[in-house]
Amino acid sequence: MKSVGIFIVCVGLLCSCASSTQLSLYQKLDGKAGIGRIIDSFIYQIGNDEQIIHYFEHSNIAYFRQGFITHMCMLVEGPCTYDGDSMVAIHTGMHITEKDFNHVVDLLINAMNEQNISHSLQNDILSRMAPLRGEIIKM
Repeated sequence: MKSVGIFIVCVGLLCSCASSTQLSLYQKLDGKAGIGRIIDSFIYQIGNDEQIIHYFEHSNIAYFRQGFITHMCMLVEGPCTYDGDSMVAIHTGMHITEKDFNHVVDLLINAMNEQNISHSLQNDILSRMAPLRGEIIKM
């Protein structure tokens, strides 16, 4: 009987340990390396898209890449601090239409699909990015 009691206590402890070690979104994405792969796929999508490429024709792609990785890292609660320009400052004067904005979101989704990011994780990422929409369209 004492062995059964010890067994139940051990199972209870194991269950509580398992439930308290859930991975963060940052960890589920494989950290900064995983975010980098998503952004690299996204940049490739942009580079091959005639509708969107003109927005980036004068961009420093390496700077854009690093800034977006850091920004996404921060959004998914990774250990990064984004201290770059605000979304308003970056997008002012670009006159991004709602159609083009939605198309860029589609390209990001394509990039996440290419990197085998689950739809639930994609939805989590997109919901964290959604509040930025108003700071980007028609600035």
